[in-house]
Amino acid sequence: MPHYLSPSELQQTAPAETGSFRSPVPTQIVSNGEFNPLPQTHEQQRVEARIKEMAEQLGPRHGVSRRGFLASAAGMAAAFLAMNEVFGPLFEVTAAEAQQPGVAASRADGLAGQFIFDVQTHFVREDFAWNGILELGEYAKRWNPVLREDGVTMQRYKLENYLKEIFLDSQTSLALVSSAPADDPANTILSSEQMARTRALVNAVAGTRRLFCHGVIRPGRPGWLDELDETAERLRPDSWKGYTVGDPLSPSKWPWRMDDERVAYQGYERMMKRGIRIVCVHKGLVPPDYERTFPNWQYARVDDVGKAARDWPGLTFVIYHSGLKPFLTSPDESLAEFERTGRIDWVSDLAEVPAKYGVTNVYAELGTSFASSVVTHPRHCAAMLGILVKGFGADHVLWGTDSVWYGSPQWQIEAFRRIEISDDFRRAHGFAPLGAADGPVKRAILGENAARLYGLDLRTAFAPEALEQDGIARVRREYEAAGPERTNLAYGLVRARV
Repeated sequence: MPHYLSPSELQQTAPAETGSFRSPVPTQIVSNGEFNPLPQTHEQQRVEARIKEMAEQLGPRHGVSRRGFLASAAGMAAAFLAMNEVFGPLFEVTAAEAQQPGVAASRADGLAGQFIFDVQTHFVREDFAWNGILELGEYAKRWNPVLREDGVTMQRYKLENYLKEIFLDSQTSLALVSSAPADDPANTILSSEQMARTRALVNAVAGTRRLFCHGVIRPGRPGWLDELDETAERLRPDSWKGYTVGDPLSPSKWPWRMDDERVAYQGYERMMKRGIRIVCVHKGLVPPDYERTFPNWQYARVDDVGKAARDWPGLTFVIYHSGLKPFLTSPDESLAEFERTGRIDWVSDLAEVPAKYGVTNVYAELGTSFASSVVTHPRHCAAMLGILVKGFGADHVLWGTDSVWYGSPQWQIEAFRRIEISDDFRRAHGFAPLGAADGPVKRAILGENAARLYGLDLRTAFAPEALEQDGIARVRREYEAAGPERTNLAYGLVRARV
């Protein structure tokens, strides 16, 4: 959903599914359209070359082609081995997982029952055809013969592929489908009603609550309070979603602040009365030259979070993307700034909110911020995680992937299970270790925190053995028995290769 990218910037990008190497883990930064992706770094080029080399060497040992190896658990392990070789030992992975048949698959099977609640997922409505998205494909035709021959399609972003990527190609247990406001209703990606209908459809197939949904709020727009009341009464969303920048698809007439007593607080009062008290707010993800090109950039900052949380202790505020800008300079420069100051712009400001304002009703969410930084510079990603866990506690950080923009979220799940904060960062900044893939910190972030927030009982209805008996689990078993290879496709934007 490109909204910050100018025509000249769009010409520099390509669809990730055709413009990048089909690695188990992306080897260049992928954008969800909310920021211009950086070019592939020298380090990422080295990672990519090493993955290709290992695939050629190890595929025959596993009795599969290079493509088959890359789609396997062993190929995923090889990707993290390559990242460790280039960036240092930040990921928990052994050579045996890549080299010896069955080792990586055994590890993956052992974690298959882990509860994972992805609180930020996306797809577009069936009739969505805003030219701003299709223009991406039109630009890409210049270098992509497949698009020239087949035409530009939106199918990769539609519901059918979304369900496949989220529930069949990954170990995600539950997902929350989200959307965004639009000044022009024709540009709405998904309406609140469409999200609620999809929730009902998926959960009817499952026989359980596998899919959750947002209700979109539009503070300041004429009639927005009545719309909030109607959405609450008729659709009963699981939580709310708002963008303080207003319409993220174009310069908006209705930006707002979370601490605006005249506008936002009226909505908070109605949320309290309606009993839907989780408010998810998009923050961060501004373009590199945001002060010059993005009129509402100040509303993307997190300086309005603390007062709102303090004034409304009965509400819970979830800050999506944790306020990451993201990289506005090279990853190395961003990391050097952190090593010099111990801070990451806006992320550190957000992490200081609980202590500064004495609140416990603010959560940080990891969508896009984790995905973009872990493949670009995992030390920077580890620093971000260290800041968030130190400021919020491991019990107030939520797992989100911003998929289906990035394809199946399985590579993000694996990256998070394996990443660790280095000893030097722990000593210098007082960060705690993230621990084992199935340890208390990662279990909490991957799913237990969201389950608690949304009032789910992991001992009964949402216990692994209960979910394994529902309709989604049965479809997943049939899908796996058919033996399809993971595609390793991502569906956002990458910087075009020259």
